[in-house]
Amino acid sequence: MTTETPSVSEWFHGRDVFVTGGTGFMGKVLICKLLVSCHNLGNIFMLVRKKKEVDPQARLQVMVQQEPFKTIKKKYPDRLKKIILIPGDITANDLALSAADKERLLQHVSVVFHMAANVKFNMTLKEAVMINTLGTMNALNLSKQMPQISAFIHISTSYCHSTEPVLEERGYPCAIKPEVIIDTVMNLSDEVLNTMTPKILVGQPNTYAVSKAFAEDLVMRSGLPAGVARPSIVLASLEEPLPGWVENMNGPTGLMVGAGKGVIRSVLCDYDCEVNVIPCDMAINAVVALAWKVGLEKPESPIFINVTNAKENPLSWGYAIDTGKKHATENPFTGCFWYPGGSPTTSKFYHWFRVTFFHFLPAYIVDIMLSLTGNKPFMVRVHHKVNAGIAMIKYYTTRQWDFRTDRMKELQFQLNPLDKEEFFMDTLAISWDDFMLKYILGTRQYCLKDDLSSLPRARKVLRYLYFADWILKIGLTVLFLWLVYSWVNPITQVTATIFDVNEI
Repeated sequence: MTTETPSVSEWFHGRDVFVTGGTGFMGKVLICKLLVSCHNLGNIFMLVRKKKEVDPQARLQVMVQQEPFKTIKKKYPDRLKKIILIPGDITANDLALSAADKERLLQHVSVVFHMAANVKFNMTLKEAVMINTLGTMNALNLSKQMPQISAFIHISTSYCHSTEPVLEERGYPCAIKPEVIIDTVMNLSDEVLNTMTPKILVGQPNTYAVSKAFAEDLVMRSGLPAGVARPSIVLASLEEPLPGWVENMNGPTGLMVGAGKGVIRSVLCDYDCEVNVIPCDMAINAVVALAWKVGLEKPESPIFINVTNAKENPLSWGYAIDTGKKHATENPFTGCFWYPGGSPTTSKFYHWFRVTFFHFLPAYIVDIMLSLTGNKPFMVRVHHKVNAGIAMIKYYTTRQWDFRTDRMKELQFQLNPLDKEEFFMDTLAISWDDFMLKYILGTRQYCLKDDLSSLPRARKVLRYLYFADWILKIGLTVLFLWLVYSWVNPITQVTATIFDVNEI
């Protein structure tokens, strides 16, 4: 890069951008970042599909009325006009575009951000491949027809090659060609595919990971000027679009809410293992900067970057859990089921014991009480889902990986001083204690819709639960000791009688 290298904003000047997955968590952060920081950006063409009988136009209108777009509407109302709806479907050929929309994209778009994906771990192989692999193939095929294409940026995941203990910032070809997998899932029955799935996973923990690995393989062989960003576990924002902003309860956020409300009291997790995370705004800053780098360098093969916290600023599961617990008790959620407690463990037996007595036993008691009072029971059902979720993430909470981040550091170094501030991605600057506080408060406000004004009452309720928790613990301890005494005392009396008889 020379001194004449344009800034990120200058490079995006007048460029039209196409975004898939713009209605998702990271997609919203990306669109907001482009609108706020790339001042003279052209239009953002946003692919939106029909969902649950809600048409794309209605989905877009609802989205821009909510955070974080509500904040942009107040500050830069005209910039929202840059968002152009493109109805379509990532799983369909040519994305199910109308002839007019396709022609419009081919004429004007020079940057594509492919973010559309299903991130659920319990998808069938067909579901995962259709959305994550075939969807990528369709996005690539459309992009190849764009005469002005300067950068195709694919959002992958750091965990798409989980069998590698050290993940380099390079491509890893798949043993099975993605085209073969796509053809297979489209032509075989679900029963046959379910039987084949374990062999296709080849050590991968779930269909999500393997479908993203197939997608990377497609990007590697696309021939496009491309970049592949591999975020690790994406958490709430550090600063943008709003401090602590998060909108769903996927992954750690769901665990944190469940633990904070006193529902989850045991998790299979290695306390000492490092957890690889990245605030969503840092991840998106790296994604936007990667598009700039690809556009300037026009690489013959994709540029891969692992987007995660640096090894110089590690975060362990233990520290994250303890710090989260501290801030969650100081800033409790409303509607707590019980006082937050419990801890992680690597012992399957101890976990089973705690799940049985501290998850399901209270859940059955609550459901019985609900049934007796004429209400619909739900706690047992909730705990079945909770424990299924804990089982699915155990693979990630009990292992440790070494993600190399040299290219992410190099990308940051190549930015000019102003861009280093505007597109900050230096994870060394993160104070994990401060971040966890923002994360807790953001989850309360944006995810659970608990207004900050509810904190005083929530703290009062938590104090009552604290004393109730201790009373219950003392009561159970006394009951246990009494049962032991009741069991031991007759034995002692019988033994004493035997000795007395022997003495006679």
